[in-house]
Amino acid sequence: MLDTRKPEAPSILDRYLANLSVEVEPFALCMLEYGWRLTLPGPPCAMLHFVVQGEGWLSCPDGSHSRIGPNWLIVIPTGTVHSLETPEDYQHELKIDCTPSGPPVHHIVAGESPAEMVVGCGTLNVRYGESIGLFDHLAQVLVVDLSKVREVPLLFQSLIQEQAQGAPGTPVLQGAIMTQLLVHMLRTLAAQSNENLAWLSALKDPRLSRAIDQILADPAAPHTVESLAESVNMSRSAFAKHFQDAFFKPPMKLVNQVRLERAAKLLSGGALPVEHVAQRCGFSSRSHFSKAFKSHTGMSPAEFRGH
Repeated sequence: MLDTRKPEAPSILDRYLANLSVEVEPFALCMLEYGWRLTLPGPPCAMLHFVVQGEGWLSCPDGSHSRIGPNWLIVIPTGTVHSLETPEDYQHELKIDCTPSGPPVHHIVAGESPAEMVVGCGTLNVRYGESIGLFDHLAQVLVVDLSKVREVPLLFQSLIQEQAQGAPGTPVLQGAIMTQLLVHMLRTLAAQSNENLAWLSALKDPRLSRAIDQILADPAAPHTVESLAESVNMSRSAFAKHFQDAFFKPPMKLVNQVRLERAAKLLSGGALPVEHVAQRCGFSSRSHFSKAFKSHTGMSPAEFRGH
């Protein structure tokens, strides 16, 4: 018998994941002996920690102190100095002044005996629709217990192995693995009604969600604050305030950001003339586009295409 039931509408999490782009670079395995504390610098972008082995504490200068254990995932906001500590009161401390980067995976060892706690670390760039950073305005550390998700240890092990091998296609595979980890993290946060990811919560508002969909679907359209507000049945002032509160930037700044990032993709992926790239991305002239693009990337369109 034919099933005539309408398919369920995609959830906010499904819609979010369909527009997700993920870049991750594992850079270190941190190994701590009993009685040691490892202090890491504030990262230039969001930092990921994954507890491979042992239990301990994560502490920050603001006095926050979180218990962590095996298969817990931690996201550190940009610029947040933080420390990993073994369960016992620490007597020794190792301070790292700069974050190691690039292959192979570095080993940071605090102590000499076999490690009590092992934590994998990496940098993380997660964007919605290429333009909205999931962790750009994270107010506090995210600590998520994934110990009940059996797939998680293997996923993280695969992430580290890919970085160590550095084979062709490694960045693509790392992004796919990290996307799976993020799905588990976001499911857990959603079940807890966690409000730390303010803009993800904001997308539950159908008015803001429709406005974002319009911008992402056709960034070259002649969007204005007034046109976006009208399309979602809000006043200009209410829409502008609601948008700013949710996404930490005015509507037209996001429109411009989406246009420029689409332009960067077009410049990287083919030989389309700069004038045509500008037109396709909603800029009225090549000169206007070139000025905005250089302000956004630090390079002219021609320099960006050649780098």
